[in-house]
Amino acid sequence: VHLVETGGGLVQPGGSLRLSCAASGFTFNNCIMRWYRQSPGKERELVAGISSAGDSTVYYLDSVKGRFTISRDNAKNTVNLQMNSLKPDDTAVYYCHAVMGRAGYWGQGTQVTVSS
Repeated sequence: VHLVETGGGLVQPGGSLRLSCAASGFTFNNCIMRWYRQSPGKERELVAGISSAGDSTVYYLDSVKGRFTISRDNAKNTVNLQMNSLKPDDTAVYYCHAVMGRAGYWGQGTQVTVSS
């Protein structure tokens, strides 16, 4: 199982970033895919999730509703997180997470910094 996040970086408040997670080594369509984030001194928190292929159920952390959009491309085995109207509080390392039955797998993370 391999998950690789890309798209992080430095952005000014109010700006946008698009994170992508490329998955390999497992049946992507069968997995719930999630984005978590963790900032220094805080616990890792679930930011957004999307159910397996064939079901359009999504979940968002309250503080990102209306600003972030999670999507998946099952043909490319990728899950994306479009982040708009970014705030300094969104600064964190963002992790991709795949859930397969009882097993969960993590990417290495990508840093997002929102600062002027």
